[in-house]
Amino acid sequence: METKVPVNKIIPFSNVDGPGNRLAIFFQGCNISCVYCHNPETINLCSNCKLCAPGCPVKAIKEADGKVVFNDKLCVECDKCIKTCKTKSSPRTKNYSVDELIEIIEEYKLFIRGITVSGGEPTLKAPFIAELFKKVKSLGLTCFVDTNGFFEKDSISELIEVTDKFMVDIKAIDKLETLCDTKMKNNLDNLKYLLSIDKVYEVRTVLIEDLMDLDNTVVTVANILKAYPEVIYKLIRVHTEGLKDDQKEKIKDKIPTKERMNYIEKLVRGIGVEKVEIIDTPII
Repeated sequence: METKVPVNKIIPFSNVDGPGNRLAIFFQGCNISCVYCHNPETINLCSNCKLCAPGCPVKAIKEADGKVVFNDKLCVECDKCIKTCKTKSSPRTKNYSVDELIEIIEEYKLFIRGITVSGGEPTLKAPFIAELFKKVKSLGLTCFVDTNGFFEKDSISELIEVTDKFMVDIKAIDKLETLCDTKMKNNLDNLKYLLSIDKVYEVRTVLIEDLMDLDNTVVTVANILKAYPEVIYKLIRVHTEGLKDDQKEKIKDKIPTKERMNYIEKLVRGIGVEKVEIIDTPII
């Protein structure tokens, strides 16, 4: 097991990463690259290309011995470094040990219901997170994993065992290479497995026209979830807010209309999914 792993950011209080107030940890590194990703800086590790250093207005990023050095005490979170990065990474990641993360979690334990690990793709750090969760549970907190579902379940069995619930993004079924630049196809099988052992809190699908098999995806997922009335199916209309210019160009004319969203909602409810949530994000 790695003794320290890279973390992109920690949000002490979040109400969108599972039930109640939760501390969310975003691990660095992902095994896919979605067209609409709102955290592309979490995909790869910093390559030390040093393109970001000259543009930092407060000199929080410097070059030393051929590497990028980040000073979090100077950072004003203007995100210029993120916008400059060409490799879908961030110079602001920080390596943490399990005990260092526990120390942070303990600061907030009286004000949160639990923690959620996200990314990136947190299952890439499964052994580390399993050890973290064991210690978190001793604090009386719940442990959630936000995942894209692309993992080998046998290799993360320990993590599955100590996780209270998973939040699973089903990106698509048949157009995954177009949408997420991946040839992996095991996301649906992993969802079915997690459902069978009562480990799923919610399933999410971001809706975008043309780049995914939209109707096929939501119908397939809905037919699975109708047997699990306690599981939420969250349907999210894709949006361009906060995306890089090249991303905006790819999806600006592929945002579902209001009428289309209403149709999809009725379709899913008609199949028999009890808990449907529509996240009707603004078209910007």
